[in-house]
Order: sequence, then structure tokens, then C-alpha cells
Amino acid sequence: MPADERTRLFETQAAPSGGVKRDRAYLVVLAGTSVGEMYKVEADKTVIGRGQKAQIRLLDDGISREHAQVVVEGTHIFLEDLGSTNGTFCNGLKVDRKELVDGDKILVGSTTILKFTYHDNLDEIFQKQMYESALRDGLTKAFNKKYFTDRLESEFTFSIRHVAPLALVLFDIDHFKKVNDTHGHQAGDHVLSEMSTLLTAALRAEDVFARYGGEEFAVICRGSDLGQAQIVGERMRKAVETHRFVYEGTHIPITISLGVAGLPNPAVKDASDLVNLADKALYQSKHGGRNRVTVHKIA
Repeated sequence: MPADERTRLFETQAAPSGGVKRDRAYLVVLAGTSVGEMYKVEADKTVIGRGQKAQIRLLDDGISREHAQVVVEGTHIFLEDLGSTNGTFCNGLKVDRKELVDGDKILVGSTTILKFTYHDNLDEIFQKQMYESALRDGLTKAFNKKYFTDRLESEFTFSIRHVAPLALVLFDIDHFKKVNDTHGHQAGDHVLSEMSTLLTAALRAEDVFARYGGEEFAVICRGSDLGQAQIVGERMRKAVETHRFVYEGTHIPITISLGVAGLPNPAVKDASDLVNLADKALYQSKHGGRNRVTVHKIA
């Protein structure tokens, strides 16, 4: 579709009452591992699936690598199944191809439900704010512990079912209590916030960066083995060590200690086992001199 025609499509959707224009087509995740996420429908074809080539990448049991696609044709938008193993459902009915209307519910996989809708600018801002407040830590903007726990469970299940690698990195800030005692809690908050921004930029989009508690953070590295996760951990460690944290004109040297664990590992029976192993590796880093990465070796 020519760019000008596509622009007209997304700028001419109006509310039936003739009120505020709802000029942007979206898929919003109502249930599943990425609940709350919004995906704008802009391209002629948008693939939904769990594979690397999918524009909307969702990890859930039953989702094929290229499961379905959303197709823009003139002023109409269609949902098409791409020969998925378990089918694509719209409003409870299995479909091969269906024109989408505002409010349609799309089921892919076992638990992922997407809502097709049009938003105006205010709708978009409100939805994003709701998403951020529910899933993000207010200070650091990293994902909160509840989201981390839920996501780790789903990633763990996916990894076991598909025999796919999965790694977890736990880390905390070295001597953070001293930072608060010496420079004040506002300085400590500044360090937490700036460090979160710094490390988020150093990670892949598919990695899940979360505040686990206090000065402790976690990174779920989807599709990464221990060696790859160690490289990620070392990159994070070096980024923090070399960054100049300054609060009210005072330089505050900061380092982090990290622990890494991963799958496959016959000793890991559930997601909490993975957390425990990463935590043990973190403990070794802290008691081995800090400012280092320790990988839990598989026996």
C-alpha cells in the first residue's frame, strides 16, 4: 500500500458518534506473557508468532513461529492464519481469514489474547500510562518483581517444553548502604534510576530487566546460554564501573556484583531453583571481591 493511502487509513477512523477521531489501529495484549503491551498496526503485513521474524513476538505454549498476520488492504484490516499448528481464533471462532473490527478479541496459543482496537492520541497515552504503572517500578522504570516472577515462570515453561536455552542474571550494587549513609537516600535513588537507564540501553529488546528488590536487579535472557549470559553480565558490569555517577556535583563510584545461572540444567526443577542458583553465584561474586561476574557451573 502506498504510504499516503496508509496514512489516510489511520487518520480517518472516526467514532460512530462523530466525536473524537480514533486514528491509530492497535493490537493490545489482554492476557499472556506480554499483558499490557501495545503494538501499532502500521505495515502492510504484521506477523504474529514466536519466531525471530515475527513483528509481534509472543512466547506462549501453542504459538507457532509464524502463527498469524494482520494485513492492511485499502481501508480494511484482515486477520489471517498462517497455517499455525493450533489455529487462530477471533471472538471464540477459529478463522483462516477475517476482517477485523474495533473490539475483536484474538486468541493465539494457550493463553495469549489480543484486542484489536483504534485509539486516538489520548487513548494511546492513557493505555501506556496504565501499562507502565501496573508493570514498572516507579523509581527505576524497570519491570517490577511481580512482572518478573510471572514472566520467569512463563519463560521457564517455554524453555523446558522446547528445550531452549534460558539464562538469568541477578546483580546488586556493591556497598549500596554506604552510598545512602554517606550521600543520603536521594543520592541513592539517583544512582538506582540512572543505573537502570544505563543498563536498559545495554540490553536486547527481548531481555527482561527488573528490579528484584532494594538495590537488587534481575535480567531474564531469553534464548541465551550460560556463555552468552556471562558476556551480557560482563558488559553490564563494565558499563556501571566506567560510568560517572554524579549527584549534586559529587562523583559517586559505583560497581555491581553479578551471578548467572541457566537452562538446560538437570538440577533445576522449577523457576525458583533457577533464581536460587543465580543467587548463589551472586553470593560468590560478593564474597570473592565484588565487581565481578560468577557463573553457576552445571555439575
